[in-house]
Amino acid sequence: MAITEKNILVRLYVVAGCLFLFAIAVLVKLVSIQMVDGDKYRKLGMDRTEKVFTIAPKRGNLYSDDGSLLATSVSRYTIRWDAETVKNKAFEENIKPLSDSLAKLLGKSSSYYQQLLRKAKVNKNRYALVARNLDYSDYVAIKQFPLFNKGPYKGGLIIEQKIVREHPLGKIAERSVGYERVDEKGYYTRVGLEGAFGEYLRGEEGKRLKQKIAKGQWKPIGWDNIREPKDGYDVVSTIDINIQDIAHHALLRQLEKYEAEHGSVIVMETKTGEVKAISNLGRTSDGKYYERLNYAIGESHEPGSTFKLMSMVVALEDKVIDTSSVIDTENGLFRVYNRTVRDSKWGGYGKISMGRAFEISSNTAFAKVIHNNYKDNPEKFVNRLMNMNVHRELGLPIKGEGTPVIRYPGDKGWSGVSLAWMSYGYEVSLTPLQTLAFYNAIANDGELVKPRLIKEVREWDKTIIKFDKEVLNPSICSKETVDKVRKLLKNVVEKKHGTGHKLYSPNFSMAGKTGTTQKNYSSKDPDKLGYISTFAGYFPADEPKYSCIVVIHEPNKSVGYYGADVSGPVFKSVAQKIYASSPVVDEVDLNEAGDKNLNESYQSFYAASSKKYSQIPNVEGMSGMDAISLLENLGITVEVKGNGKVKRQSVSKGTDLKKVDKIILELS
Repeated sequence: MAITEKNILVRLYVVAGCLFLFAIAVLVKLVSIQMVDGDKYRKLGMDRTEKVFTIAPKRGNLYSDDGSLLATSVSRYTIRWDAETVKNKAFEENIKPLSDSLAKLLGKSSSYYQQLLRKAKVNKNRYALVARNLDYSDYVAIKQFPLFNKGPYKGGLIIEQKIVREHPLGKIAERSVGYERVDEKGYYTRVGLEGAFGEYLRGEEGKRLKQKIAKGQWKPIGWDNIREPKDGYDVVSTIDINIQDIAHHALLRQLEKYEAEHGSVIVMETKTGEVKAISNLGRTSDGKYYERLNYAIGESHEPGSTFKLMSMVVALEDKVIDTSSVIDTENGLFRVYNRTVRDSKWGGYGKISMGRAFEISSNTAFAKVIHNNYKDNPEKFVNRLMNMNVHRELGLPIKGEGTPVIRYPGDKGWSGVSLAWMSYGYEVSLTPLQTLAFYNAIANDGELVKPRLIKEVREWDKTIIKFDKEVLNPSICSKETVDKVRKLLKNVVEKKHGTGHKLYSPNFSMAGKTGTTQKNYSSKDPDKLGYISTFAGYFPADEPKYSCIVVIHEPNKSVGYYGADVSGPVFKSVAQKIYASSPVVDEVDLNEAGDKNLNESYQSFYAASSKKYSQIPNVEGMSGMDAISLLENLGITVEVKGNGKVKRQSVSKGTDLKKVDKIILELS
């Protein structure tokens, strides 16, 4: 018995000791958690219940040159409801008037919203969806509805905001306008103007504290953000929406007519290099066309006969020929080692001047002149091209510019036939915009200017950065050579023998060069043989204001494929409509009595910097950008619908400014 009691006591001591040691261990662990790992576990707990979320800033607007919107960011709101935070008494008192208000605003019946809210209340839903994708005015209205006006804690109102990028012009110039996207790993994809100038447009992110609730959902805490997002700057492009619209539809019609694979058109202001229109259309599997890729900037290809202008300038500068020099095209064939150059006319053109050879686009004449005069020193021909910047990229801010290919003797791919092939646009490669830049230089008396897509970066009415004209080469050749080739380019259209004579109009003048390039010419399969049809030039012919290039890939051969037939009509349509729409501008001195004839709204705008307004001014007739700048400087929130010029303002002129918080402008 004694032994038994002793055993029991031993066991009790062991158990007590174990419990004591366990207590010590628990105490040590608690101290460790509290003192050593406290910050870690507090952060873990906070992350599981509260978290700081990033708020995307409002991206800056992208404008055309007249203030019309090309891309804009608008806020869209999702309204949710936390049924748990609302007292039963407040819920019953407000459910009917709240449902009536929601029905009136959102279009569904009052009974629908009563049922939705009651179901959420029964299920203790802390994140019930009420409405999504609301604009700012609807969001403001909902905040004032019964129950919701009590805020997030007593009324259960949950508001989620997101920024949506919209393009008022729709699919027109979509690829050139572009986008900027970032994936979950933080990698950016940048396309077009949006991508090129994202550093100005994107702004700075804000921070918002949210609390985790049921089912992994996060509810914003309070009304205010930890850090407010900073909106991006606005960017004003060089695009003219009227010229853009003309170019887009002219190209689309021709692509559809010739069932072409894809095409592009660019219109550039001669003196400044401002790109006024850039359209890129590719065909889908069902035969429709849309802005798929930026062919005008990114697609480098053999330019064909449009390169004869470069060859002609080189030959004239080196004085190996003159426009009056006679060339024997023989029977339309010119043999270079084991390769033969052919003219499009069977039997050739016989003996013709070099000027006429350019106007009728004789391949054999150019191959013969360039090969025979430079075969002993091919570096001289290539060096002259390089002195004219033909081999260099334009250095555009837009990503993805195609790389020009101008081979040098000794480079891979150079051979004894290279000079002859290069002379009329093969074994070289340029993008449409690079080709246009050269033609524009000829129109601009030899000055090569960098194509420019942006005018300035703005913060409301203040210019942050201004982009001025940039000269890449002040003189690509002599004035004498410029005058000679400009005469030839004019003759291509005006002379009956010129390859572009079908485009001639007595009502307006044009100058340019046709180009028809074979694709896949090394293939033995005739079905794989395709064509690139091009027309590059400028207008008016004598005092050029705009240069333009049209490139159409793989038109249906059974319908047509020559540059004059396929691309030329697009060039003519663009030139003709720009002529027709160009207004006669008279300068008016605002200090003279004649200023009363000016639109009242523009008088208001020009006087805005010196006048302190007490009433709403008239902005009808102004460009959207100017109207926004004027009104927002007066402290008024502006909502814009449409693009272009202001056709209607929601608050009439003369209204006391103190009574106005917001104005809606309808643009056309």
